[in-house]
Amino acid sequence: MEPKKNPQLDVKRNSLLYFFVGMTLVLLMAYLALEWKSYYPTSDWETGQLDPNLLLEEEPPITFQKLPDPPKPIIKTPPVIDIVEDEKDIEETVIESSEPDQDTEIVPIESIDVAEEDIPDEIPFILIENAPVFPGCENEKTEKDKRACFQEQMLHHIRKNFRYPEVAQEMGLQGRVSVIFTVQKDGSIGNVMLRGPHESLEKEAARIISKLPKLIPGKQRGTPVKVPYSIPITFKLN
Repeated sequence: MEPKKNPQLDVKRNSLLYFFVGMTLVLLMAYLALEWKSYYPTSDWETGQLDPNLLLEEEPPITFQKLPDPPKPIIKTPPVIDIVEDEKDIEETVIESSEPDQDTEIVPIESIDVAEEDIPDEIPFILIENAPVFPGCENEKTEKDKRACFQEQMLHHIRKNFRYPEVAQEMGLQGRVSVIFTVQKDGSIGNVMLRGPHESLEKEAARIISKLPKLIPGKQRGTPVKVPYSIPITFKLN
């Protein structure tokens, strides 16, 4: 039985030859691509080949600097030496001993001056022996009770004379005013210092302190002295 296909027209007959030819062409093209070289365009002249003698030479400008004048020499005058004549008669000072001995005269006690006690002119409220007394607290027995009565009467005086300033109410001002005053030696009030959030509140605190009655002054070892005292006055809107 004869085959139906023509062996001369078979595509696979020369497939191995076509494969080697294709591989050869691919390798040739890969080689040419790897060996291909390209160059940047070059200029007509190169700066490295220029003649340095043809370049222009720039001369630095000539400047003049004025030097300071040399310091003047210091002329030292020789000291003047006075010749003093020798003293003929020199009296020697005799230092006598101040130590007492059996011949020392004893001074009578009546002629010895006794130094007065050094009492400060101003003593803080917490350190003074006898604190200032508020009117109405004289009958308290102990010093501690008198101090407590003084504090209570001060708070009562502030509550009694307290008046909220209208300006402060309209502006909504409130806060604490620190008040420091001094009870003088005669029992009067002086050296009032105030510090608060607004001037209107400070003025009201000063008015309250000015209405304080005359106090019994504080005493240190029986001597009247100045006594500073501090108290806060609080202004609070309801």
